[in-house]
Amino acid sequence: MPEGPEIRRAADNLEAAVKGKPLTEVWFAFEQLKPYESQLIGQSVTQLETRGKALLTHFSNGLTLYSHNQLYGVWRVVDTGGNIPQTSRVLRVRLQTQDKTILLYSASDIEMLTPEQLAIHPFLQRVGPDVLDLRLTPDDVKARLLSPRFCNRQFSGLLLDQAFLAGLGNYLRVEILWQVGLTGQHKASQLADEQLDALAHALLDIPRLSYNTRGLADENKHHGALFRFKVFHRDGEACERCGGTIEKTMLSSRPFYWCPGCQH
Repeated sequence: MPEGPEIRRAADNLEAAVKGKPLTEVWFAFEQLKPYESQLIGQSVTQLETRGKALLTHFSNGLTLYSHNQLYGVWRVVDTGGNIPQTSRVLRVRLQTQDKTILLYSASDIEMLTPEQLAIHPFLQRVGPDVLDLRLTPDDVKARLLSPRFCNRQFSGLLLDQAFLAGLGNYLRVEILWQVGLTGQHKASQLADEQLDALAHALLDIPRLSYNTRGLADENKHHGALFRFKVFHRDGEACERCGGTIEKTMLSSRPFYWCPGCQH
């Protein structure tokens, strides 16, 4: 499943294609969205906002299209009037401008929201601050780690909980914990202040590094321009920090990669 950095990069691509351009054609697969097709003709996309793994497409008439890709949803950009991609995925949304069209396939969690509905949307109410929101600081994250709600939860589950911080997922979970030398069983309430500071910084620095650099220079799954997997999908390989052997187990129903030699 794509994590916050991947969702944000997808949003960047969509914005580059259609932001600020009048919509010439709009199509929705779901019957409850059909009435909005005519309302959006002539309007434009003003912003594509990410909230963790949800995407908010804001329109110039005040409406917002909420979509969550879940496991299978994916957006595509095509030239208007050009060939539609050959795929087994099911088309759900088409937003067309004069030169570019954006397509959403296979997502099932799609709604149109007024500003009032957006403010009280259940998922958006539950989700925590986004790790890619540059207004979020390490001090903010440290305060969340130490809050009564989160301080006694094991990191194996906490770092997958979008209510804690939005945009984290499995590869970020294991890379962050390796970076600070902690295990999935640790809790914030057990950590020294220096460890808390290191974790609070890593929880922001690593997702932002992934967003800014991953895959720019090397498409190998273990390498990016500056972001590189240290443990994810590297079980059986040597840890570059201590030389120990990276292991794989299951934590919170997800594959967990770690180095027993230096994460304890």
